Amino acid sequence: MNYEFDFAAVLSYWPLFVEGAWVSLKLAFFATVLGFVLGTLCAIARTSGPAWLRNLVAGYVELIRNTPLLIQSYFLIFGMASIGLKLPILVGAVIALVVNIGAYTTEIMRAGIDSIQPGQLEAAECLGLSRAQVYLHVVLRPAMERVYPSLASQYVLLMLASSILSSVGVEELFGISNRVQSDTFRNFEVFVVLGAVYLGLSLIMRGGFWLLNLALFTRRRKLGTPI
Repeated sequence: MNYEFDFAAVLSYWPLFVEGAWVSLKLAFFATVLGFVLGTLCAIARTSGPAWLRNLVAGYVELIRNTPLLIQSYFLIFGMASIGLKLPILVGAVIALVVNIGAYTTEIMRAGIDSIQPGQLEAAECLGLSRAQVYLHVVLRPAMERVYPSLASQYVLLMLASSILSSVGVEELFGISNRVQSDTFRNFEVFVVLGAVYLGLSLIMRGGFWLLNLALFTRRRKLGTPI
């Protein structure tokens, strides 16, 4: 069987690939920011909240971490529409990603918070810091610094996992590739190009997290600790 590769036919659709890549990056950006906020709040609740709140957060984390993202997306996007709450597809996709990544962020941040020595909290209280100041400067910032590599990797994986959302009608990068396949019938070439684009997006995100690491954690930079 002789198969002639024709990447020119696929690359002629480069504006569609750029559009899809941009949608994937937007989804990843909003999901990362909102998911980090949600996960951090849940981590605080799980480590120092009342028993009922700790149990509620624990149930949310276990539910999300033990069910597929695809099922969560169907439930949130189409489930909300079935009860009359109709949202733009991209908004529904962001909500699904935020709910998903929030559970993983909760566990990562909880590990960072648990690594803070009690003596540091006692010293902060002796200095007269308020509860908010203690959490911000003594707990959250050092905790985030310790788990930052894990957070960065998890958010890159989130961007790659967003390809699943093409199954619910989101025209991100993978969804766009389906259109190109149906037009060109060049499945192999499309997936080669798709893999290269996803690799490029991953490197872009990792570069962004590296720069953010330099801006946020000056102590890590002075000590020469890698991200």
